[in-house]
Amino acid sequence: MANDYSIDRRTKGVPYGEDDLRRAAIAASRWNILAEDVPLPVAVLRQAALDNNSRWMRTFVSETGVKLAPHGKTTMSPELFALQLKDGAWGITVATVQQMRVAREAGAQRIILANEIVGPRDIAYVLDAIAGDARLELYCLVDSPEGVSRLARAAKERRAGRPLRVLLELGYPGGRAGCRDVENAVAVARAIKAAEPDLLLCGVEGFEGLYQTLPQAEATPKVIEFLERIVTTARRLEAENLFGSEDVILTAGGSAYYDLVARIFTGANLRRNVQVVLRSGCYLTHDAGLYERSFAQVRGRSDRARGIEQGFQNALEVWAYVLSIPEQGRAILGAGRRDFGHDAGLPVPLKLFRPGHDKHPRETNGVEAVAVNDQHLHVTFAPGEAIRVGDMVALGVSHPCTTFDKWRLIFVVDDGYTVQSAIQTFF
Repeated sequence: MANDYSIDRRTKGVPYGEDDLRRAAIAASRWNILAEDVPLPVAVLRQAALDNNSRWMRTFVSETGVKLAPHGKTTMSPELFALQLKDGAWGITVATVQQMRVAREAGAQRIILANEIVGPRDIAYVLDAIAGDARLELYCLVDSPEGVSRLARAAKERRAGRPLRVLLELGYPGGRAGCRDVENAVAVARAIKAAEPDLLLCGVEGFEGLYQTLPQAEATPKVIEFLERIVTTARRLEAENLFGSEDVILTAGGSAYYDLVARIFTGANLRRNVQVVLRSGCYLTHDAGLYERSFAQVRGRSDRARGIEQGFQNALEVWAYVLSIPEQGRAILGAGRRDFGHDAGLPVPLKLFRPGHDKHPRETNGVEAVAVNDQHLHVTFAPGEAIRVGDMVALGVSHPCTTFDKWRLIFVVDDGYTVQSAIQTFF
């Protein structure tokens, strides 16, 4: 993974009494979560699950003939970016220039900046980056003539020495950014063509992930229609010779519908070579809620996904103590919204462990999270589930993005919960 660095002793998760330490010293420490060597709450990544999930996605993209540029906003971890690149990722996707800087320092030489950039400092950084690094293959988005004009004007003034590669963004009513129809998209593409050689249109982009908030029966047809409109737009742009590159990139695919993206985009049948790029970011850690349900739907739709053994496994856990049992059947845990996201539902109590008594964590039975405060989680439990103050509970989160941003340091553990290494995040 990434290089060594210093960890401030004030960082959440670092054992008390430690001075500032180097990342390389963490593996040698042999801290064990179950032995209470580190203070709780603590976030961990299970190495075996990371390995499994990486293998699964490598198999999927290989068998479907697509590429993967995982969205870095999920983890914002240079170590995990480096792992994904080592595992064969085509590139890294980011949403901001700050995220782009993190990806570059992790070794990414192909980056999709999946957003419009309009601030002068952001534009200047991007142009200086491609001017100063001939190896950097960077793509950013445009969805309006005004956006094209801002980029083209800055590119002409800054003289990067090579074109700024852009992808035309399509959207849909009520969605995020992006041209709302094919005619507007063509108008923007013509503006890009007029800005050559300062700008170069290299493909079409969209994000379908917001549809996952709808019921599946309603969401799937909308996703398919949107993806087919991206293909229709690409065909129209090719017919007018508006692409400036020999290969055409078609890219979409959050962590819920990448199977549909792969199927529809690989059937685009353009005259030019099409490079299909998925951007799923949550596959690496998966979760115990939102994407566990989404993955079941992917397997229900895709023969290829069903044919790959195993499946994604939840890798991210937040461990907390039982602090209080103030009422019968109700316990208060020492972790809250400062420690995990709950935008896609409260965490799932997965495992229980009683220090000094249990040899291994055991699965919970009838334990459910019902409310959350800043530092506390309220759980209820069935009469048959013996829970005591001081027990340790492993929580599986829903939507990993909003848990990663609660932690500056996350430990990577083996199957026995001995710390093997750590990753840092930059949110």
